[in-house]
Amino acid sequence: MARDQHTVSRKFISDNALKVLYRLKKGGYDAYLVGGGVRDMLLGIEPKDFDIATNATPEQIKALFRNCRLIGRRFRLAHIVFGRDIIEVATFRGHHDSASDKQKECKKTSKQSADGMLLRDNIYGSIDEDAERRDFTINALYYSVENFNIYDFAGGVADIEQRLIRLIGDPETRYREDPVRMLRAVRFATKLDMEIGEETAQPIKPLANLLLNIPPARMFEEFLKLFVSGKALANFHMLRDYGLFEYLFPIVEQNLIAEQAQAEDHMSRFIQLAMSNTDQRINTNQRVTPAFLLAAFLWYPLSRQVTQLRQTTQLTPQDAFFAALHEVMSEQQRSIAVPKRFQAPMKDIWILQDKLARREGKRAYKAFEHPKFRAGYDFLLLRGEIEGGETAQLAKWWTDFQEASPESQQMMIKSVAGSRPARRSVRKRRKPRKASTGKAE
Repeated sequence: MARDQHTVSRKFISDNALKVLYRLKKGGYDAYLVGGGVRDMLLGIEPKDFDIATNATPEQIKALFRNCRLIGRRFRLAHIVFGRDIIEVATFRGHHDSASDKQKECKKTSKQSADGMLLRDNIYGSIDEDAERRDFTINALYYSVENFNIYDFAGGVADIEQRLIRLIGDPETRYREDPVRMLRAVRFATKLDMEIGEETAQPIKPLANLLLNIPPARMFEEFLKLFVSGKALANFHMLRDYGLFEYLFPIVEQNLIAEQAQAEDHMSRFIQLAMSNTDQRINTNQRVTPAFLLAAFLWYPLSRQVTQLRQTTQLTPQDAFFAALHEVMSEQQRSIAVPKRFQAPMKDIWILQDKLARREGKRAYKAFEHPKFRAGYDFLLLRGEIEGGETAQLAKWWTDFQEASPESQQMMIKSVAGSRPARRSVRKRRKPRKASTGKAE
């Protein structure tokens, strides 16, 4: 596609990406802006990712850039680091059957599992082979800074015009190579307001269980892309429609099914409200933390586990809470590896739900001064909106407490203490006096 036939322009490309493109070209290599950046510019969306494809090998790239680091064992990539900005450069991928004998003999080059999943894939090839190795047609678009043309090897431009998500090659084979492509199909469909093509969609449900083979750490990265990018609610519905959600949050899916069977919807409404609020904050450039959304997903499974332990064991409320916390988080970690930096605030949010309910004496001030008070309070507001009753009254009390003067806050705390039933005073029995012997002491 010639320059006068498309809207892609260097003025929309980051300066650092242009530096990499021109240095690779100056070094005698072919280099193209590829994938999401080209796709988004064609759609009129401001691009955020500037990935580059080249015929230079990772080692040759590293020789050109002092600020380069090579990463990845499964896919060998070069990261060119400009402070916080990282430009990812990949060498053109080749087909396995076109690999040289030397490459085929090298175990570090390519390896597949029994299910067909690529465990290692460092076979290099030409630009047209690289296009065939990419996942979706809309991502197999290459922009050249040499002649400003766009090279479309898989009909990606036509699919963009038809707003269609379509895999390159046989869908079942491509999903088996990398099951995460099923999650990517959903994410691109919601992000770009497109539909998943019929042939691309058909194998998703039958192959969904292949996600069990994906490392939990990689699944956490996919969770961030799906639920902390402004399209959480739309992704939630589509993931459930395709039977994929249960492989990210199995315990949540089990509880949702159980709730539906009991004609209840507190949990479903609660997590959807949390996702909707998260989407709204992201889309208005407000800060969010994955910890809050993760806490919302797991709150009802945790609460039900605490209740069950208290009914079936002699554990104290505190011990029951921590036993349930350990069980729920251990189960979740098998699917998504939640980093410790998010586990700690999740626990604080949950603990604060109990602390916010205990407002007598100095307890209200201690909860108010807690570093995660705001997150715990926001969480309580969502619960109040869904649960109503005492939870809604408690949320309103804390809303009023924050706006009250110090004198009014003290009165509010006293009124809470006064509303509690008074403890019955237990009169101590007096010890009987010893009988007098009549003797002088």
